[in-house]
Amino acid sequence: MNLDEFDDESCLIYGIGNVGRQDDGLGWAFVDWLEAQGLCANAELHRGYQLLLEDADVISTRQRVLFVDATKDEAVTAFTLERAVPKMDVSFTSHAISIPAVMAICLRCFDRLPEVYVLAVRGFEFELATGLTPAAQRNLDAATAHVTRVTVGRNTP
Repeated sequence: MNLDEFDDESCLIYGIGNVGRQDDGLGWAFVDWLEAQGLCANAELHRGYQLLLEDADVISTRQRVLFVDATKDEAVTAFTLERAVPKMDVSFTSHAISIPAVMAICLRCFDRLPEVYVLAVRGFEFELATGLTPAAQRNLDAATAHVTRVTVGRNTP
C-alpha cells in the first residue's frame, strides 16, 4: 500500500486525535501533511476526535480507507501500517469505538466493507498542550516517508 492508491474520490483518509493533547494530534498532523504536500487531493480527508458509531456509515460508501492515529503501544518503535479486519469487541460504547468494531458494524448494517488500513504512529506525551513532541514528529516523518513508497507491513526504522 502506498498513498497513490488513496488518491481517488472513492477513498477516505481519516485522521483521529486531538491536537490539544500533544502527540494525540498525530492523526490530524498526518492529514495536515497531506494537504501541505498536495497529496491525495482527490480523496476525502477527514479529522475526528474519536471514532463514532456513525463512522460505519461514513466508510460504507468508500472503496478504501486509511485511518491514522497515535498509539501508546511501547512495542511500536515508530509506526505500524497494517490491513485491519472487522471484529466486534468490548470497546463499543457511546464514547469510544475501535476501528475493527466500526468495520464490523459497517459489514453488518450495510453488507459491504471497504479495504481498511491503519497507520498507527507512536506518540509519547498526551497532556493538555499543543504541538507534537520531537520524538513523535520523527515518527510521523518516518511514517510519511514510508507511505509514499512502500507496501503494508510493520516498520522499524
